[in-house]
Amino acid sequence: MIEKKILELKDMIDIENDITPFENIAFKGVSINSREIEPGNLFIPLKGERTDGHQYVQMALENGAAASLWQADIPNPPENQPVIIVKDTLLALQEMARAYRDELPLKVAAVTGSNGKTTTKDILASLLSLKYKVQKTIGNFNNELGLPLTILGLRKDTEVAVLEMGMSQFGEIDFLTNLAKPDAAIITNIGEAHLQDLGSREGIAKAKLEILHGLKQGGLFVYPGDEPLIQNAMKEKGSSWMVKTFGKTSKNDIYPTSVTMTGTESVFQINDSNETFRMPVLGEYNVMNALAAMTVAYEWGVPYEQMNDAFKSLKLTKMRMEMLKGLNGATILNDAYNASPTSMLAVIRLVEQLPGYRKKILVLGDMLELGDEEKDFHYQVGKSINPEKIDLLYTYGPLASYIAEGAKEHFSEEKIKTYHDKPLLITQLKKELEEGTFVAVKASRGMKLEEVVGAITSHQ
Repeated sequence: MIEKKILELKDMIDIENDITPFENIAFKGVSINSREIEPGNLFIPLKGERTDGHQYVQMALENGAAASLWQADIPNPPENQPVIIVKDTLLALQEMARAYRDELPLKVAAVTGSNGKTTTKDILASLLSLKYKVQKTIGNFNNELGLPLTILGLRKDTEVAVLEMGMSQFGEIDFLTNLAKPDAAIITNIGEAHLQDLGSREGIAKAKLEILHGLKQGGLFVYPGDEPLIQNAMKEKGSSWMVKTFGKTSKNDIYPTSVTMTGTESVFQINDSNETFRMPVLGEYNVMNALAAMTVAYEWGVPYEQMNDAFKSLKLTKMRMEMLKGLNGATILNDAYNASPTSMLAVIRLVEQLPGYRKKILVLGDMLELGDEEKDFHYQVGKSINPEKIDLLYTYGPLASYIAEGAKEHFSEEKIKTYHDKPLLITQLKKELEEGTFVAVKASRGMKLEEVVGAITSHQ
């Protein structure tokens, strides 16, 4: 992580006060949370809509912070304390990260996409760890605040950083990629997330392709070759990068020649290797995520023959395809971090195809930020569910009730349960849990269906 003397910050950010009295104070790492300060941190107070971190600067210093930034338009900075006044603390954080990134002699792999970017990041970091010292974005620290914090947390001996980039508006990926300056960039897919803000899938593709704005000349660009929106855009852009595609069809540089699901893993082969890969993550769509990651890892010197070693120890970020032990011997799939029609349909297809379970239950909540067609998106998801392969459908939330309406075209009504009361849903769902039951939980983050997962999971 970043380690500097206060004096050295003058070369990284614009400082508005005299720091001479404390310029030789050293700091190590940064924090934006006064309750999580570690001794020697630089505290960076941020002014938000609900709280203002400047209220906690004194507390941070008392808790061991070496120094603190302070925004110039906030009155009454602490006197006789190591306080560094800047025009804007968020901007200072970002500029500090930009300067620190430029100091580090490492490779950066950037990952974005409508769905699967966190899983792809986790897979890629695991694969690259076979050859390099790797750090990756923690959790979902993938925006204009999270990415700078991730960069400032990089150790000086790190050889590869795998950075996730999220967005909801045009220009956000542009900012992140120019901050990170990646050597490789992955777009996992183009789905429907953020239609409300970007207007169309074409708009989403345009926003995701901003990742190329910071990709180094001669860098590696990996994208789904079966996606015409990217294909067409690349024809217009031309390319000063090495371009590789992945996908389901043989027109791609890497594609699966076989895919099967067991109860706990995806087993697949690819066109470019004789290996059989076994990954402890379910779903054909996650095989696609793996192909994207494998492409970068292979180009960066990790042989296919070693990749199963990384798959064996793969750990995914929580609430992404997380397999858990449920009450009464049931199996729970927690994929409740986020949802779009594409990702929800993928989970539904996975559950429909899974072998070895006597009863399969879907618990589906609202998909948010889908714009004017949100009700129809939910209805079509419900309409697509196969009643011969799913035993019970539980929906939660006002939009998810349209999933139930769509399912009624094929399902008998007694197999569909619609809820707006989460405790009642949990009570009824618990009655269905037994050995041989598989429950998949999927919704947008705002629905907080991890509360359902927690209530039906065995904690023994």
